[in-house]
Amino acid sequence: MNRFDGTEKIGDIVSIFPGASNLFKQFQIDFCCGGNRELATVLRQMDLNGETFLAGLNEAYEKANRQAEQDTDWRNVSYADLISHVVNTHHAYLNNELPVLSQFVTKILRVHGRNHPELTSLHRVFHQLKMDLEQHLVSEEEVVFPLILEYEKTGSVAALEKALQKIDELESEHDDAGDLLKEMRKITDRYTLPEGACRTYTLTFQKLEQLESDMFQHVHLENNIMFPRLREELKN
Repeated sequence: MNRFDGTEKIGDIVSIFPGASNLFKQFQIDFCCGGNRELATVLRQMDLNGETFLAGLNEAYEKANRQAEQDTDWRNVSYADLISHVVNTHHAYLNNELPVLSQFVTKILRVHGRNHPELTSLHRVFHQLKMDLEQHLVSEEEVVFPLILEYEKTGSVAALEKALQKIDELESEHDDAGDLLKEMRKITDRYTLPEGACRTYTLTFQKLEQLESDMFQHVHLENNIMFPRLREELKN
C-alpha cells in the first residue's frame, strides 16, 4: 500500500515526509520554490521513471515510519504528546484524505457503475463512514481531548470522569467505523481490481486501503493505549 501516488504537490510531500527532501535533492528536484508542482508532472518533465521513483519514495517513507514507531513507546509519553500525535498525524490525514476520497469514489461510480454495480454500495458505505468520522473528530478535538489535557494539567478527577463518560461513546463509534471498513473490504472483494481497471479506479482502491491502514493505527493508539491508561488512573 503506497502513501504517495504522484498526484501530491512536491512541497506537501516534504511536509508529510521530511526525508523525501533527500531523494528530491538526489534527482535535483526543486521542492522549495517549485514545491507547488505535482510530482507526477515533474517526473514526466524531467523524463524520470515515475514508477521507479515512487517505489523508492514510498519505500523510504515506510522505512522511516517503521523506525519512528519502534523508537516511540506511546504507553509512556504524556497525554499531551499522544494527543498531539493523534491529531497532527491521524486526524490531519483524515481531514485531508476524506474529501479527496469522496471525489474519487464518486467518480468511479459515475464512470464505471453501470458495469460494476457494487460501486453503488461502496459509494454509500464510504460516505456513511466519512460523515461518521468527521463528527467523531469534532467530538474528540472539541470535547474529549480538552478534558484529558485538563486532567493531566490540573489533576482534576471531575475532568477525568467526564472524559471517560465520553470515551465509552468514542469506543462504540470506533467499532462502527471498523464495521464499515470491513463492509467496504467485502464489497470490493478485498480491493481486488477488475480487469482493465483505469488509473483512477486503481488509485481509489489504493487510497481506500491506505485509509483502512491508518484507521487501524489511529484506533489502536486510542483504544489500546490512551483509554485503558485513563481508566486505570481513575481506579488508582
